[in-house]
Amino acid sequence: MDQKLERIQSGHARPGSTVVFTEHELNVWVAAQVPHYAPQGVRETHLDLGNGVTTGSALVDFLKMRQAQGVQTSWLMTKLIQGERPVKVTARIQSANGEATVYLREVQVSGMTISGGTLDFLVANFFRPLFPDAKIDQPFPLAENVERIEVDPGVAKAVIRSAPSGKRGTPMQPKAQ
Repeated sequence: MDQKLERIQSGHARPGSTVVFTEHELNVWVAAQVPHYAPQGVRETHLDLGNGVTTGSALVDFLKMRQAQGVQTSWLMTKLIQGERPVKVTARIQSANGEATVYLREVQVSGMTISGGTLDFLVANFFRPLFPDAKIDQPFPLAENVERIEVDPGVAKAVIRSAPSGKRGTPMQPKAQ
């Protein structure tokens, strides 16, 4: 997985080619990456890839995540968020012309669908501190040589441009801890 990402990011992927990431490769890679960004409070991560849709799930202890970030939590908030919970996030990925957009379709915590202010709180307090530059419901540039990302059942594909283009953005990188 790291070799494939490096080949893409360094511009060494063959023009017009497609770099395929299997669901298994992605799951192994995500499991290895999570401790760098959430050293406590997240375990048993799993991705399922479908037609343009990705579903990620994990067991999450939101209080442990906040504590690992050095965030103080009030007594009341501690009582509300402590303990491990199954979390499931489903997102649709749309990509073309060197850009991608991730649209949240559903977020579940302990089997309950989360929306509105509660979802805003989770994004602001748990997702944004780990990935401050992440875009949700907004297009973002892919690596310079990537035309688009495709998600199909069991695989994600980076379609490499046939010809070089002008300078573009770089892939989203999580904030180092």
